[in-house]
Amino acid sequence: MKRVPDPFDDEEDVNPFATAAGTDSKPRLPTLPSQPLGFGNKHDATVNVPLDARNDIKKTERELAAWEEELKKREKDIQRREDVMTRAGVMIEEKNWPPFFPIIHHDIVKEIPIHAQRLQYLAFASWLGIVLCLLWNVIAVFVCWIKGGGVKIFFLATIYAMLGCPLSYVLWYKPLYNAMRTDSAVKFGWFFLCYLIHTGFCTLAAIAPPIVFQGKSLTGILAAIDTFSDHVLVGIFYLIGSGFFCLETLISLWVLQKVYMYFRGHK
Repeated sequence: MKRVPDPFDDEEDVNPFATAAGTDSKPRLPTLPSQPLGFGNKHDATVNVPLDARNDIKKTERELAAWEEELKKREKDIQRREDVMTRAGVMIEEKNWPPFFPIIHHDIVKEIPIHAQRLQYLAFASWLGIVLCLLWNVIAVFVCWIKGGGVKIFFLATIYAMLGCPLSYVLWYKPLYNAMRTDSAVKFGWFFLCYLIHTGFCTLAAIAPPIVFQGKSLTGILAAIDTFSDHVLVGIFYLIGSGFFCLETLISLWVLQKVYMYFRGHK
């Protein structure tokens, strides 16, 4: 049979992967024209390096050196002032007690001689004792006020606490602390004078006679006996306060004796 030609079979069988004879078998990529690097062909970014950079660095070094020299001068001046104050007896003290809210400077271990540290701790316990007595006195008198004792005694008890706590520290504990540090006879004498007044106050507070203090503003033994007849709860608070004042009186007498013996033996 005669083959009928296909009208669509006009094209020749061409292999697209075939290469011409004498040509390289590897395909070549088209070469691109070289262009200048940058963000644009016309306005490329340039970095200007200042020629006087070294001069600026030297100027900065000179300024830092002058600043360091000024700091050294100030440090020497502060040290000189501290030395003058130390020779004059003025001590720079950093507040460190109590640790959670420092309000006073107190460091027996570092500042008090070893042979006097035990006595200083005893005096410190005496000061904490009077603070406790006055605070408990406010609480007991407040309970008495609630039970109908009157507001006047509460105000008096508050005044005792507000004045007694800081004055006891300033008038006799701090002078004793400084006397132990500097071995000053004048400060020892001031301590004895103020501590005698403190001991007398504790004795009167432990008794609380009505002729001396207004009503029941102090939790003495007489006030405790008087309040038991009206309110047992108030009487218990007053009795505890009386015990605190009695204990503080005994500790104060002990401290007074020990400090006096230390002063006589040390001198």
